[in-house]
Amino acid sequence: MDFELSGTVWEWRGPAPYYFVTVPADIAAEVAELAREVTYGWGMIPVRLVIGGSQWETSLWPKDGGYVVPLRAKVRRAEGIEVDDVVEIGMLLQTRDGRFVDQDDIGR
Repeated sequence: MDFELSGTVWEWRGPAPYYFVTVPADIAAEVAELAREVTYGWGMIPVRLVIGGSQWETSLWPKDGGYVVPLRAKVRRAEGIEVDDVVEIGMLLQTRDGRFVDQDDIGR
């Protein structure tokens, strides 16, 4: 499943800082419907992401009934992304075995 989303970058200050974008509620609801088909555990959802000229694979993290996109430092540096920036993200869900999710695959 291919999604386009935008959101504001925010920082979580734990033992090591992490930077995230919250997945909008409507898209998070669609992802939640597919979660059983794609999660590899703990509610993590494997995805391929694109921001600008950067592309990478990671997982959506569950948070507060939705999901957040973790932003790698390498990507933030390459794209000049800072806290409070609004970013456009292309997101493609993957199955547990690394295939990209096609609508026809759901429920098989």
